[in-house]
Amino acid sequence: MKTKKKTATAAAATPKDPNRYPKGWSRKRVQKLAAHYENQTDAQAAAEDEAAYHNAQTTMMAVPVELVPAVQRLISRKRAG
Repeated sequence: MKTKKKTATAAAATPKDPNRYPKGWSRKRVQKLAAHYENQTDAQAAAEDEAAYHNAQTTMMAVPVELVPAVQRLISRKRAG
C-alpha cells in the first residue's frame, strides 16, 4: 500500500485572512478601495467630497456617536425591506 507524501502548497503557506467582510466584500476589494483613497490627491478628495455634498439622493447630517448603531440598524432594515 503506497502512501502519498503531503506537499506544501501556496494556499497552505498563506495564512487565512482573520477579517470578516460584509456580504459581497473581500480582502481584495478592501485593498483596492484603500489604494484608491491612499493615492488620491487633496484636490481629488475635495472634488469627491463636493460631489457627494451636492448629490440630491443623499443627505449629510450629524448624528451623536451613541446613536450611530441605532441609525445603522434603521438604514439596514430600510434597505432590506
